[in-house]
Amino acid sequence: MAKQCDICQRSATKGASRSHSNIKTIRRQGINLQNCKVDGGTIKVCTSCLKTAKKWEGKE
Repeated sequence: MAKQCDICQRSATKGASRSHSNIKTIRRQGINLQNCKVDGGTIKVCTSCLKTAKKWEGKE
């Protein structure tokens, strides 16, 4: 399975580390995924989707 949110399909992005001499080194910035149980199954959800889901729980 990919390191990707099952709700919004967001995944890791590329970033650059810069040294003192301004040499660019490409690095991956991972996404903050959490395992969440929904209807008896486990899905991987990013924390921003998890926060949004908690906001909607109270409104129903």
